[in-house]
Amino acid sequence: MDAQQNNALTCALAEVPGPLPASGVIHIVIPHTSRFTVVGNHLAQHPGLSSTAVGIAVRIQSLPQGADVGIKALAARFPEGETRIAAALRELEAHGYLRRTRNRLPNGRVVTRTVFCNQPTALLRPRTAAPQPPPAPLVPAPAPTPEPPAQQATAPQAAAPQAAAALAAPEAPGPAPVPEAPDRTSAAPEPCPPVAPTPVMAPPPASPPYVPLATAPKPPPRPLPRPRELTPELDRAAAALLSDLRRHAPQFVLSESDVRHLVPGVAAWLEREAHPDTIRHALTDDPPQPLRQPAKLLRHRLSALLPPPLPGAPDLAPVRRAPAVPLQTCDGCERAFRSPAPGHCRDCRAEGARTAA
Repeated sequence: MDAQQNNALTCALAEVPGPLPASGVIHIVIPHTSRFTVVGNHLAQHPGLSSTAVGIAVRIQSLPQGADVGIKALAARFPEGETRIAAALRELEAHGYLRRTRNRLPNGRVVTRTVFCNQPTALLRPRTAAPQPPPAPLVPAPAPTPEPPAQQATAPQAAAPQAAAALAAPEAPGPAPVPEAPDRTSAAPEPCPPVAPTPVMAPPPASPPYVPLATAPKPPPRPLPRPRELTPELDRAAAALLSDLRRHAPQFVLSESDVRHLVPGVAAWLEREAHPDTIRHALTDDPPQPLRQPAKLLRHRLSALLPPPLPGAPDLAPVRRAPAVPLQTCDGCERAFRSPAPGHCRDCRAEGARTAA
């Protein structure tokens, strides 16, 4: 009995809109609603990371805070051995995704602290402070309006007969009297306390751009090489070689000002007897894609790949060594010794000197 075939992909493929490619991968995209991790294309398509490093980076991103991501913990989860996992972690460290430091706890134990950044290139961009709303303008409270003196004097006089009538009247059972509402026109308003101005806090200064400690300032660019003497023949040949580059590499289209600026560099190569085809291949082989500034690339290659001058005939002449002293046989003891002329060796000469003395 044949194995059962899953036709779910076949049914989903029939629902893909648009014409399907003749070759290559066909994506069936189903949106995730839970249990998913966002991974950038800078990691998934990183040209300098191995597939093991990319897979381990995705695994680390999917884990919660505080999860163990040591070599032994990852080796227990993946079929790769500890050697390959350690090499993958070193790749992530080299490209800025991972950082491991060893810290000592108060109890003396040394632990490894691992920090993972899902987008290390964003740390190189300057950080700006969050925009804060402008402070509300301070509106001073209205000053209390003083009551006219005539109204202030009549109010106590009107209240005196009413108080006397209330004391003279006998107490009678009945409903409690309803207090009269105060006369708002005659009562003086209470003065409002002065409102202290609210201090306006100055916005915090923008944080300086974050620069990793390992980043060093770039050295200044190398100067464009120049010949010892820019003759008309060298000038004409260098300008023709630069203008002819677009025939061999269409992306190297230079303006007249770029050609005049780069002529001394090509003339320095020609002065050192570099063949035009050699110069053309050195300048146009394996350019970056896409090539946005061909003149800057040519300037860099003219400076960085400048060959040394050809050595002259005296420099290539073989080194002459001094002739070796020939071997002689001693006439007394018949031992071999080096001397330009035959005779006795050193010991025989010393013995003859002692005998003569």
